Amino acid sequence: MASTRQNNKFVNAIETKMDMSFKAIVSMLRDQFKGSPNRQPAQAIPYKKLALPARPQAEGVQVTWFGHSAFLLEIEGKRLLFDPMFADSPSPVALFGGKRYSGGLPLKAEDFPAVDAVIQSHDHYDHLHEGTIRKLKDKVGRFIVPLGVGKRLRKWGVNPAKISEHDWGDELQLAGLMLACMPARHFSGRGLLDRNSTLWCSWVIAGKSNRVFYSGDSGYGPHFKEIGTKYGPFDLTLMECGQYDERWSAIHMMPEETVKAHTDVRGKLLIPVHWGAFTLAYHDWTDPVERAVKAAHAQGVEVATPQIGETVTVGSAHYPTAAWWRG
Repeated sequence: MASTRQNNKFVNAIETKMDMSFKAIVSMLRDQFKGSPNRQPAQAIPYKKLALPARPQAEGVQVTWFGHSAFLLEIEGKRLLFDPMFADSPSPVALFGGKRYSGGLPLKAEDFPAVDAVIQSHDHYDHLHEGTIRKLKDKVGRFIVPLGVGKRLRKWGVNPAKISEHDWGDELQLAGLMLACMPARHFSGRGLLDRNSTLWCSWVIAGKSNRVFYSGDSGYGPHFKEIGTKYGPFDLTLMECGQYDERWSAIHMMPEETVKAHTDVRGKLLIPVHWGAFTLAYHDWTDPVERAVKAAHAQGVEVATPQIGETVTVGSAHYPTAAWWRG
């Protein structure tokens, strides 16, 4: 399925609206200023330092979460970095999103060894960060992005020859891996005048023996089942879970929908992402993982809850499941 445009703007495959009624806006203003002691941790949350060898293992899949939606995927000897937003704040205006919960990162951008590819899901500030890209750009073999996002990277000094832009349904080869740019239900833009001028997407990553799916930011929709039918089953899914609200559930899944989307794509192991780093919604900061784990257990879905910086090896006899956020 290729993306479509209306009035030179990308649009979702199905109708997707946020509740922007007067009543909804008033309720959001009320929630913003009401405050809650549980919207962020009382103290910095723990994270594990990460030391990477020059090259990853030649076989298998390992994934390391950096908080929010940034993660490192090492698959069959290739090192892929997804949505590497390593800034202290997810917004150009620090009032929105505040500071990173962990206060630090498992590995700084400038300390990364060579990376085969940086892969982006869309261009929002909490997923695409200029400073991070500038520090990584000379270590990265390719930048693989949805349509229109390449202009951001070129502006920040990335060699245009390294950048490839993709539409929904595109398949591409990366040194023995097949990547597919697939739909998501979201939006894009970094300012008041560029909304939906670039595309948003999810990603399929398929090797000889392993398959991984990353949802990107997305509301729940029929695209998950379509992706599962075409490309599943997946050994691992990294599914958006967090920064949700009933008023904008069309563009961010509720945690129970996170689990449903995982089953739709025919996933085996689920790792919830898009939580654990910043406050971008009104729910308690631990609600996303608590609700997702509860729903996963109810449906017999295997779920891993690694700490930030903790590497998960797919196919292990045991996965990290400790409720570390309660500590």
